Amino acid sequence: MTLENLVRINQLKQEPPDKKEFTGLLSSALDRLNDAQNTDLSFASRFDLAYSAAHGLALAALRAAGYRSDKRYLVFQCLSHTTTLAQTQIRLFSLCHDRRNLAEYEGHMDADEQLLAELITATVALSEQVKAITL
Repeated sequence: MTLENLVRINQLKQEPPDKKEFTGLLSSALDRLNDAQNTDLSFASRFDLAYSAAHGLALAALRAAGYRSDKRYLVFQCLSHTTTLAQTQIRLFSLCHDRRNLAEYEGHMDADEQLLAELITATVALSEQVKAITL
């Protein structure tokens, strides 16, 4: 589904990019990504930081493209239109979104260090693409 189709069905809103907002999202995401790699923190904290960094970067890419979404999961699904990330990386972000929801809303989190390592790697790749965006 294209971004325009998502606007048509009221899943996205068109809104001009805002350089200050983009810069703030990028800066916050990079700080969180850096902190997520601190192994002195608990698994839950590192996962939350890495997930939040990925979400902030995905949102920054969507905003740079001139769209906004009120749904967290949708910014990850739009990555195939706003970046050149591999579908496996985009699916990883969706999986982590589901895991984040289990932790947030049901209090259940498995400490999967491999998943966290993959999330951090994919988020680093996403950060490189988002840092290359110019507004």
